Amino acid sequence: MVNYTWTVSRMDCYPEMESLADVVFCVHWQLTGVDGEYSGSVYSTCTVPVPGDPFTPYADLTQEQVLGWIWANGVDKDSAEAAVAQQIENQKNPPVVSPPLPWG
Repeated sequence: MVNYTWTVSRMDCYPEMESLADVVFCVHWQLTGVDGEYSGSVYSTCTVPVPGDPFTPYADLTQEQVLGWIWANGVDKDSAEAAVAQQIENQKNPPVVSPPLPWG
């Protein structure tokens, strides 16, 4: 069974917009999956609408809130997790192998 961990690694902000400070417009995210000794990951970015409605000050944002933004703005959670699961499956059962040359 794959255990998934979603993280936000960085947020790009406009320093000031409509008299608001540090307005997030781009979220850098990563999904990591682990199944025993196997692991896989996906890293990407997602643009989010600015300013958010209702606006939350940067210092008050939570990772859960920001992850909700990316899932609502184009990041397909199920597809991302399926891609990581496929990476792990390919490690367990490689679809392509390169055995040693027979004339060693």
